[in-house]
Amino acid sequence: MVLIKIHSILLAVALFSCKPSEDHIIDTRITTNQVEPLYAVQDTINPPIQSFSKTIAERISPPEGYTRIKLEPSSFGEYLRTLNLKPKGTEVLYYNGATKHNNDVYVAVIDLPIGNKDLHQCADAVMRLRAEYFWNNGEYDKIYFNFTNGFRVDYSEWIKGHRIVVNGNKTYWNNRKAPANTYKDFWNYMELIFMYAGTASLEKELKPLNNNTPQIGDVIIKGGHPGHAVIIVDQAFNSQTGKYVYLLAQSYMPAQEIQLLKNPSDTRLSPWYDLDTPIINTPEWKFYKDNIKRF
Repeated sequence: MVLIKIHSILLAVALFSCKPSEDHIIDTRITTNQVEPLYAVQDTINPPIQSFSKTIAERISPPEGYTRIKLEPSSFGEYLRTLNLKPKGTEVLYYNGATKHNNDVYVAVIDLPIGNKDLHQCADAVMRLRAEYFWNNGEYDKIYFNFTNGFRVDYSEWIKGHRIVVNGNKTYWNNRKAPANTYKDFWNYMELIFMYAGTASLEKELKPLNNNTPQIGDVIIKGGHPGHAVIIVDQAFNSQTGKYVYLLAQSYMPAQEIQLLKNPSDTRLSPWYDLDTPIINTPEWKFYKDNIKRF
């Protein structure tokens, strides 16, 4: 049995890693009332968005002069850019089925279920995408995340039937279930991670880029309480200028479906982003260039 000390107050704040701050605006009322957008975004988006294409790569064309970077067919990057999207015009749903109206935040909704608990928020969506990729590929030993206190939770232990016990200021593994590895087992594991991890813990797991070029799968994250995280899900390159552009996706608070973000700072480039800037403005959070991290 592994036993470590845990500060229960840190576990509590892990549930609220996407709280509002002066850097962003969110409608937490879950009503049909519209809110003022953080930025004014034009209705027309360049490059064009294909109405009936299912995946990110099919629906969102690169800007003029750019081509998508080549990826290995089985790579995490290819998994992200081929995520299925809901039909054009679909609005994001919260965990309870209520609607998050667009309000110039997103251009598409990723077609993945999020459960019916208020857990699948910003950092949770990032961890979920990475874990789901490994789970689909049978790479279970690569699925692990830390609680806010640093306690590492490996999915390879979970499928053996081991379960986490959180008892006051103590956290430890216990043999409580028969070995199993269904998708339901995987999702139960992820909901535990959503509950006790967040931007603060995830940021500590990630590494700085050290002047390397951002790539698909990198995370733009501000850890803390509040904090926020978005993930790079596609990348294109202009061979004439040597510049890259990126597509970003997020979940948010309250728990909601993953959405492909508009670019509020450059409506002609939107929904693509130039990340070679000191400040990265997303519709609901302001990041800085050194907030870009890598697993």
